[in-house]
Amino acid sequence: MVGKMGKRMGSERLGSFYTGKRAKKRREWRGVKDTLYDYSQWLRIWGVLLGFASKPNNVKAFFRYRWMLNFMVVPDFFDRHTEGMRDSQLRITHTALSIVVIDMCKSMTKMFRADPSIGNDTKLSKKMVLFDENMMSEIMNGFPNLTWTCVEVPAVYTSAMMVQDGVVHYTDAAQTYGIPSDVCPMPLAELGVALEDDYPKIGACAVHCNTTCDGSLMGNSLESQYFGIPTFELAVPIRHTYESVEPYAVEEIKNCIAFIEKHTGETFDWNAFFKSMEIFNIETQNMLDWFEISRTKYPQMIGTNLALYRYCVYQATGGRYDVFLKVEEKLNRYIKRGYERKELVCKEIRHRALTWGVQSAYYTAFTVWLQNCWGVAALADMLSLCSTRIVDTQNKEQALKDLAYLYGKMIMRSRSNGGYEVGVEDLWRFCESFDVDIVIMYCHIGCKAMSGYHGLFEEEARKHGIHLIWVNHNLMKPEDGSRKDMRTEVNRYMRTVFQEQPLDPSLEDFDDDRNW
Repeated sequence: MVGKMGKRMGSERLGSFYTGKRAKKRREWRGVKDTLYDYSQWLRIWGVLLGFASKPNNVKAFFRYRWMLNFMVVPDFFDRHTEGMRDSQLRITHTALSIVVIDMCKSMTKMFRADPSIGNDTKLSKKMVLFDENMMSEIMNGFPNLTWTCVEVPAVYTSAMMVQDGVVHYTDAAQTYGIPSDVCPMPLAELGVALEDDYPKIGACAVHCNTTCDGSLMGNSLESQYFGIPTFELAVPIRHTYESVEPYAVEEIKNCIAFIEKHTGETFDWNAFFKSMEIFNIETQNMLDWFEISRTKYPQMIGTNLALYRYCVYQATGGRYDVFLKVEEKLNRYIKRGYERKELVCKEIRHRALTWGVQSAYYTAFTVWLQNCWGVAALADMLSLCSTRIVDTQNKEQALKDLAYLYGKMIMRSRSNGGYEVGVEDLWRFCESFDVDIVIMYCHIGCKAMSGYHGLFEEEARKHGIHLIWVNHNLMKPEDGSRKDMRTEVNRYMRTVFQEQPLDPSLEDFDDDRNW
């Protein structure tokens, strides 16, 4: 009887796993087949981590950098993001997130090899170009002999995803230094890492962009002083939707390429660029196909799976590694199978939703909870709904225009820059396209860029007949808005406005303050 129950989606009381005293009481039983698959993938991730830890430089990094301790809980990260899942959904999640972890491990291995305080490979360091965390990497596709590197992603953003208070030490350090506490925690934590001397000092040069907000821009400026290497500020047009800015945007891309050439001695390789962008185009088309399935009654690649995987291929890898094509072939098989079998992403899909705004880094599994507790399927997120343009891989001038367009549409700035059209109006177009009735509006209390739209969102939502559920958080500072606080706001809305009961009552109120 237990085996039959565990095999069904929604057969476990998932909230009972949380005791408030430890990460989890036990692992989830999913029936024999899915439990064996899940456990084999859990062991596989441990194998990746042990392989990473077997390298002497990486071991040294655990003792050198405080934030490295956060990566010890990667297996728990997978448990959180596969909660309640069965069949195709379980396999999609493991496939999408595993390659992200593997790519991160490879990137950090190179980083520590070049680090003067660890591996001290000066030759490798001189072949590295540092990009900030909001800066997409596609320009590097034309430099096959160089290595794109971002030290902020593992130290700050990924650390917060792994452990909910993983960067609080660094935000406290920045505030002790004198930075106001109401600054966005992302540049605050990044500055804190620099103040604590917890970045590898590597790279021949660095490229930053005029990112989402002034806080991030000023943070980049301070970090440039820390690394002490030549830095180029890519000034992407703020009004990136205007055709009139295209010549300037293209000129900035050319200036950036010339800067990298000057400080590395490498020459931009158009053949390598076109080859990588062909892979990038395939990845873009696959995402468009996934969106088409999400518009049906049986969406498959949604929520955190879509968000975290897309951030990786769109921003970081950018088409340079054909291994992602093999991963996407596998994903496509699972997605097609789930759709053809009419598999649901949760026990019952009561509502179709989009998430808008910047999601909480310390609660990326929030959309998984939405599915399991209330039957709300978050089909797509604001940061994935950016550029879908296919880049020209034949004509150099058109390719530069397409590349300039991509940089205008970078994740984290595509909606916060560009004006009312992209920040507000596009939301209702997507709501109609995906046939949703709810928008989960992430209200990042430390973000000034989107807060001015609050009243406009409310007014337009009423016109379009869309339910807005505001969820407050502070990106990387859970003490300002805990995971439980985020869930409570949804619980109140679902009970008072929709007058619904949860699919899994045990998930409505539970204590996960001590959970990673």
